[in-house]
Formats: sequence, C-alpha cells, structure tokens
Amino acid sequence: MSQTDFSRKAGYFLLTDYVKGFLLGMRYFFAPKVTLNYPHEKGPLSPRFRGEHALRRYPNGEERCIACKLCEAVCPAQAITIDAEPRDDGSRRTTRYDIDMTKCIYCGFCQEACPVDAIVEGPNFEFSTETREELYYDKDKLLDNGARWEAEIARNLEMDAPYR
Repeated sequence: MSQTDFSRKAGYFLLTDYVKGFLLGMRYFFAPKVTLNYPHEKGPLSPRFRGEHALRRYPNGEERCIACKLCEAVCPAQAITIDAEPRDDGSRRTTRYDIDMTKCIYCGFCQEACPVDAIVEGPNFEFSTETREELYYDKDKLLDNGARWEAEIARNLEMDAPYR
C-alpha cells in the first residue's frame, strides 16, 4: 500500500473532513453577524439602482418632460404611453404620461433616453400593492413620486454624472 492510500484511509477513519467542516462552522458561529434586521435596518443602495419610476420637476416647479416621446419609443416592453399637446408659448408638454408597471422590466432605457432627466428610476423598491390596478401609474402618481424622492434622486444623478 502506498503512502497516499494510507493517508487517505487514515483521513476517512479519523473523519478529518467532518472535523474541518465543524471547525469552519464554529469559526462563522462566533464571527460578527452580517444579517440585517430588514424593516428597521436597510443596506446601502447603489446610486444606479433602478426602482420605482418618477417624473421630476425643475426647481421653479415646471415639469421637466418636454414630450419628445423618446422614452416611449425606446421602451422594449412598450409600458409607457404619452400624449402631448403644444402650450400657448409654443412648447410641448405632456397631457398624459402613463406607465404600466406590470409590463416594465426596469431596464433603465427610458432614463437613459431622456434628454432632460425627466423620467428616472428612483431609489424606492418597496412599492408592493394589493391589486394590479395600483401598478398603473399616471402622470400625477409619477410626479408625486418625483416630489417625494427628489433629494435622493438628485444626489444619485450627481454621483453618477461622471460616468454618463
């Protein structure tokens, strides 16, 4: 019998694999825990995280969306519907901006296509609903999301600016 056969059989007899596994488990048992107490503690999110959609406004309160419909054209899921009409001053603004969140695949193409950063995917990932109808976002809901998350959205866009 060769030396390698003997050491392998001795390892089987002495249960060295089990002892190594037990020692590894004990090392992690006494190590500091990395588990978060989720509803009360939340982990960090990347500035590029793609969560719930939001329509933004300029600091003077005017809507950013210029109704170019690029986001509607680029959406691979065809989840965005936009209707627009010209205003008195000649600029175009949206009269209808709907997103069907049940179709959305959170690809971020709408955000990338927008020339004025009007539509963004914000940091909110906790938007579960009880019915599907609540996942059909209209312009008012999107503007409310933008107002609610504007500070964090602006900070994330500023942090991401060097890479755009």
